[in-house]
Amino acid sequence: MSDRPSAGWSRLRLELARGHDFPEGSTRHGYVVVLPLDAGGRIDEAAYRDTPQLCTVHRFWEGEGDDVGQVVRRGPRGWAFAYHGERADDEPVPHLSEHVFRVGQYLAVREANGKEHVLRIVAAEPAPGLPHA
Repeated sequence: MSDRPSAGWSRLRLELARGHDFPEGSTRHGYVVVLPLDAGGRIDEAAYRDTPQLCTVHRFWEGEGDDVGQVVRRGPRGWAFAYHGERADDEPVPHLSEHVFRVGQYLAVREANGKEHVLRIVAAEPAPGLPHA
């Protein structure tokens, strides 16, 4: 896996970063996200608008069941990981459209209950079966 995804559809693995509860971070808590990225590593908004159903998220969290959902727009600048079709279950992702997706970068995700987690991008690769440059 590369530290920088190529333009096109990418699969990104985010793992819980170091923090109070996990001083070394955790490989057993995180997300795998599929997103279209531009050459600069940001979300390709045109590709998202054309095929939002391909933008998926898989949440894995030790001690809880896995969740699979969609990466969705919530207003003009808002983004969330959405599960079960219920907005109450959404996990907001602040500044997602401005974020550069490269290995080593950090991203915050807020659980539906308001608790925020900081995650580190640990892997980036072309998404299997989807176009990439």
